[in-house]
Amino acid sequence: MKGSIIPTWISTLCMRSRSCFYAFCILLVYNFGVVPANAQMDQGTITGTVSDSTNAVIPGAELALTSIDTGLVLHAKSNEIGEFTFSPIKIGNYQLSAGATGMQTTTRQNIHVDIQQRLSIDIVLQTGSASETVTVDAAPPLMQTQQSSVGQVVSTNTINNLPLNGRNWVFIAQLSAGVTPTGAARGGGTGDFNANGQRAQQNNFILDGVDDNINVVDFMNGASYVVRPPPDALAEFKVDTGDYNAEFGHSAGAVMNVSLKSGSNAVHGSLWEYVRNDVFNARNWNAQSVPKYRQNQFGATLGLPVRRNKLFFFGDAEANRIIYAETTTDTVPTALMRQGNFSELLSSSLTQSGKAITLYQPNSAGTAALTCGTVQNALCSSQLDALALKLLNLFPSPNTNGSKVYNNYVVNRNVRDNTFQWDARTDWNISDKDQAFARFSYTHEQQYRPAPLGNVLDGGIFQDDGDMINRGENFAISETHVFTPNLVNEFRFGYNYGNFAFLQPNYNTNFAASLGLSGVPYSSTLQTGGLPTFAVSGVTPFGTVGYLPTKEGENVYQFLDNFTHIMGRHSLKMGVNF
Repeated sequence: MKGSIIPTWISTLCMRSRSCFYAFCILLVYNFGVVPANAQMDQGTITGTVSDSTNAVIPGAELALTSIDTGLVLHAKSNEIGEFTFSPIKIGNYQLSAGATGMQTTTRQNIHVDIQQRLSIDIVLQTGSASETVTVDAAPPLMQTQQSSVGQVVSTNTINNLPLNGRNWVFIAQLSAGVTPTGAARGGGTGDFNANGQRAQQNNFILDGVDDNINVVDFMNGASYVVRPPPDALAEFKVDTGDYNAEFGHSAGAVMNVSLKSGSNAVHGSLWEYVRNDVFNARNWNAQSVPKYRQNQFGATLGLPVRRNKLFFFGDAEANRIIYAETTTDTVPTALMRQGNFSELLSSSLTQSGKAITLYQPNSAGTAALTCGTVQNALCSSQLDALALKLLNLFPSPNTNGSKVYNNYVVNRNVRDNTFQWDARTDWNISDKDQAFARFSYTHEQQYRPAPLGNVLDGGIFQDDGDMINRGENFAISETHVFTPNLVNEFRFGYNYGNFAFLQPNYNTNFAASLGLSGVPYSSTLQTGGLPTFAVSGVTPFGTVGYLPTKEGENVYQFLDNFTHIMGRHSLKMGVNF
């Protein structure tokens, strides 16, 4: 940024990692040209110079900026060197009019302000009557010259026109310069990405100017963000990968800055359903059948004026219903083994190692072969434990791999993955001095993976067994007050909530006690139902998966206040982020 004065200690303070929860940042910028007033997180700035046909600047010119979407009109005057600034202003479509004594009124149309954009628009007034109007239809040039940050704005048209698996627009960020898909991180399937060599956890997700980051230590919800509105609900978003403003200081990676649509004077909305089904799929050359997959993703958006030019509403809702087959191969006891007869292990053609396995009497230190009468590798009825027999008989019967004693059970489990989410936003143009908005977002994902060995024995693995619950909420409220065109303050409050859980299929049943297995703790409150974990040689481990139940949550409160003071060629900006 030309002529910038940014002390090193300010940059160090404001570009802290996620461990910093408080920052007080002051940025003083001096520029010999147009004042590049800093836009707020999810808003923009229009700045420029008013001059005549001889390039002489015109101080005191009257300017009016009109929002095409909401009808809000903001007023300003050019200063002693002909410069003007409107900041902060919401992203959207505008027209800008300027006039002065003895000059025709000039109106610039087709102005679009993107998120975080500092748009430079110079206006040339012609000599004539103020009642005469010159209309300029040409859009401002797209060259970005007012910021040093490296980033990419993605518009709603781009978001909607790109083919997205699951309609997850976060994957679009991976098309930005310096960005690559994340490696083996848990959020790889939900769009998490690495920026400039930093881990995905170092990215900063912002929704309508407030924090939208996951703060639990291991990202149990499978993403770095709390809520992700449907693409149809987004106005646009920007991916900043370097040199972004101090107010974004939160992490060392990229900034994903997202803005939701708002209502306008025109009613607008959309309705959709996307379908994936295995009837459309081809069978793999080496598969016996086409695996089951059913997905229905449907929803709607609606934006409208509650009170024209004053109060607006926008809302959206989406449901995603998925069922798909998951195949698991396990090892279960044979019919003879359920009677205490393990003689099949003596046949090398039936064992996985290709070698005969000889068993020995318990507590004999391998000196006495296990026999019952003339049958080798067999327990007598007097040696059989009643509880062990109960557990053995709960195993499903072998159904594959011939008569071999390994990998002899295949089960197809229908996995259920359902998500319901919605957003509601209200914008209020109180006056040309005060504007406010409030937004609430909610998402609830429920997954269920049946236990491979049945509800009692379980036998699943972590993250692929039982209930998985991801519930997130995000709230934002903002009020912008214009003391004068050169003195603007904006206050925001943000809150995000997370409730994430992995629960075993039988978390609410004390199976251990019902089978006669004593001494196993159980709590309905802590949801510790099911059997303990068993690891027995020769069969798939059974019982509750280790680390289950796992439950984590977060409550994150955020207070922000930004104050901008424009003084001639100087722009002073102060901010608090707690």
